[in-house]
This record gives sequence, C-alpha cells and structure tokens, in this order.
Amino acid sequence: MLIADLYIRVSTDEQADKGYSQRNQEEVLRKYCEINGITVRKVIYEDHSAKTFNRPEWRKLLTFLRKNKNKSDLVLFTKWDRFSRNASDAYQVISTLKSLGVEPQAVEQPLDMTVPENKMMLAIYLTAPEIENDRRALNVFYGMRRARKEGRFMATAPMGYVNRTLEGGLKRIVPKEPQASIIKWAFKELKQGRYSTEQVWKQAREKGLNCCKNAFLMVVRNPVYCGKIVVPKYKDEERHMVPGLHEPLISEALFYQVQDVLDGRKRAFNTSITSMDTLPLRGFLGCSRCERILTGSASKGRSGYYHYYHCSSACGYRKKAEEVNDTFVSALSEYNLNEKAAEIFKVVILDVYSNSSQHRREAKKKHIAQITELYNKLTKARELLLADDIDAVDYKTIKAETEHKINVLEAELSELDGKMAKIPDLEPIVDSAIHTLTRIDVMYCKSNNEQKRKIIGSMYPKKFTFEEIKDRTAETTDLFQFIYLINKELNIKKRRANLENSDLPTWVRPPGLEPGTKRL
Repeated sequence: MLIADLYIRVSTDEQADKGYSQRNQEEVLRKYCEINGITVRKVIYEDHSAKTFNRPEWRKLLTFLRKNKNKSDLVLFTKWDRFSRNASDAYQVISTLKSLGVEPQAVEQPLDMTVPENKMMLAIYLTAPEIENDRRALNVFYGMRRARKEGRFMATAPMGYVNRTLEGGLKRIVPKEPQASIIKWAFKELKQGRYSTEQVWKQAREKGLNCCKNAFLMVVRNPVYCGKIVVPKYKDEERHMVPGLHEPLISEALFYQVQDVLDGRKRAFNTSITSMDTLPLRGFLGCSRCERILTGSASKGRSGYYHYYHCSSACGYRKKAEEVNDTFVSALSEYNLNEKAAEIFKVVILDVYSNSSQHRREAKKKHIAQITELYNKLTKARELLLADDIDAVDYKTIKAETEHKINVLEAELSELDGKMAKIPDLEPIVDSAIHTLTRIDVMYCKSNNEQKRKIIGSMYPKKFTFEEIKDRTAETTDLFQFIYLINKELNIKKRRANLENSDLPTWVRPPGLEPGTKRL
C-alpha cells in the first residue's frame, strides 16, 4: 500500500485562520486517498507564498524525506499552484523528490510522468500561476507608481505622520503631534548650522522624538516633509519629485537649505560647544598667554566643587569661573542701550524695514531671471540632442542638474512670495527688542545656559580673553559697537558741549553788541 504526505498550502495567515481553503483541500485529499487505498502518514499545513520553496513546513518535510527514505511514496496536493508558482524552482524540487523515491502529484490535475507529452502539461500548470503572479505584481506596481505621480504617499506613514482614511474613503497621511512639531524644530535647528546632526538628534530625543540616529538621518533627508513625493527611476523615466497631496511640515526652501548644510555646502555658524551652567563662557574665551581656547572644569575642594576656566597647554593659565563670569556681566552692562537713544534706534529700524520690500522685489526679479535662464539652457540642450551634437547621457545629466537648480530657486521664490504677502506689524516687535537691549545684562542673568551662549555668540564674533573683557577692549558686532559709542563717546561730547571754555569748537558764543560776521 502506498504511503502519502498531504501538503496543504494557503498564501496568508488570514486564509489559514478564517478561510475554508485548508479544510477543503484536506477533505479532497483524504477522499482521494480513501478511494485509491493510500495511507496518509502526515498532513502538512503551510501558510506561505509559493513564489519560492523557502517555507518552514516544506523545509521540515524535505529534511524528513532525506533522512527517512522509503517512509513515504507520495506528496499529494490539490493543484500544482499549491505546490509552486515558480516553474524553474519546481522542476528542481521535483527532481530532488524523485531522487528520494517520492513522487509529487496533484489530485485535481493528475499527470503520468512516464508519458513524455505530459511534461508539456506540467509546464503549463506551473507556468500559468507564475504568469498570473507576475501580471498581478506588475498591475500593483503600475498602480502604485501612478498613485505616486498623483501625489499620494504609498506606504506606512513616515515619522511625524499617521495614516488616516478621510471622508469618501480617501487615504492620506496627516501630521501627528508632538512628533510633527519636533521634526519642524529639528529642520530649523539644522538650517542654522550651530549644532551637529548628532547634537540636534539628541536634543530631539529629549523633546520626545523616539527614534535611532539612522532613522533621524533618513527623516532629515526625506522630501516628504516639504510636501514632495519621490517617483523612483523606471526604465527610461528618470527619478523625479511631484507635489504631494498631504500637508507639508516645512517649506521647500527650508528643506533645500538643510540639505546644503548636511552636504557641507553651507554652514552659517561653527558647531556649538555645550557647557555646564557654571561655565557659560567655555569655548568663547581665549588664552592670553598662548593661542589656545580656554576650556573649563571643576576641582573638588573640602566644602564642594570649584569651577575654573583654564588652558590645556603647558602655559598654566587659570582663572576662577566665578570671577570671570562676574566680570563678564559687569562688562555686559556697558552695552545696555541708552534709553534716550532707544527712540532713534526704533525710527531707524522701522525705516530700514520699510525699504526691505524693495530688496525682496529685487530678489524676486533676480530669481525669476535665473529660472528663465535655466529653462533656456534646458531648451538649448534639447535642441543639441535633436541635432546629434550631444548624446542622450550628457542630456540627461544636464537635465537632472538644471531641474534640481530650478526646484531650489522656485522653492526660494515661493518663500519670498510668502514673506511679501505676510508683512507683520513690526512696531511691537521692535519695542520688545529695544526693551531687551536696554537691559541685556539682566536678561543674560535670567537666561538658561543655552540662551546665555546665544547672547554671547551674537555679541562677540571672535574669541576674547579675560583681560579684554575686563578692559572693555573685546571686539563686538557692529550693533553693540554702536551702542557702546552712544553710551560713552557721544555722551561725553554732549556733556562737554555745555562747557563754555572748552578747547574744542563744540560751542559758539552768541553774538553780543557787535554785529556778527556775515558768512560768505
């Protein structure tokens, strides 16, 4: 009597749990064995795809048959597509089974392998499901590609978004808080160039963004966050981006600016140095004995820790952090804006801002000219291609580079249009800023360490020494140089103008009884 193993396969877990295919296959196979007097040794249930034979239960069965020859004569299944949907792999496995003395057979599509013509039928039975699979996969591929071209995101929502089904059955990705806000913050920080990507990632994690470093790097490189969908390269169609149907988290201009920073093409500031709260000047102070930058550390004493700014070289320069910090705050008070000059500052700022729209218009005109020039370049390249003066490879290179530049310029132009459309009421902002400048030392003392370092960096463009702070000779930015000039030098001249006997011609005596000299 023949002994058979019954092989029952479905494609998915859902079919295995809820469908009737497995029970139906087993019923058909057992009835066939009963009619033909075949003994059933074991029933194997599989819920994997038939594209390959890399299936857990099938591997176990094949291992058993190799170790136990003549324990089974047949492997029975209902149809050949239950056995395999890959013709080349199927022929190889059939050959392996025959070498073990086992014959595979489909009870609903029986074939006598001793008849040569039946091999043609076997090819049809095996190839037809494979063709069906390939056609279905191709239809899905073209459908997803078409959806991408229409601006739909065809995958699990990226970080900061979540998949939603809207009214009418439309599926979209929508922003998910608080991740979306943290990602916006991360892009803005990266644009500044003050921190490395790793530092921004660590700060984002502290804010609540739960991801690894590699995932974060993928986020800041993904154009989906500026509202673009990537359509991959396929055959002769080059990779390109289309406007997405979802809500962008950032502007295109910001996205491209961040890419420039990440690629090293643009960096606004040097990477920031983090420091302890008691050492806010760490990284800004230079050594007065050598050319090194002072670092900072704490030394343990009998009653606690004492902090110092010190040089790491052999020069041995060392200053108490408390003394340096107090001196810096004292020097900072010299740069408080004189309240009498505050109104003049306000008038000047508002006047400059009123002229900024003209600069924006000029920038917009320049961007339009550059975009037009690039389009003309692309047209000329196309004409050269048609005239066989350049080959297709060169044309594709020129086209890709030109389209990238056009995308960047159009994004910047869109941002300019947005700024011109949204002109805020500047006066309250200026009042707040000037109020800050009139008490910058107080604001510095009340700020946290990160804000203190931002204030220091905005005031001092170069490294400075402790002696320069003490003597008020450290180089500051233009704004604070003007404030210092107003507070010191102009004030002195104003006081001296009240002195009648000044050696300088700052005051002219009014005419007396004699008539004044007529000016020519």
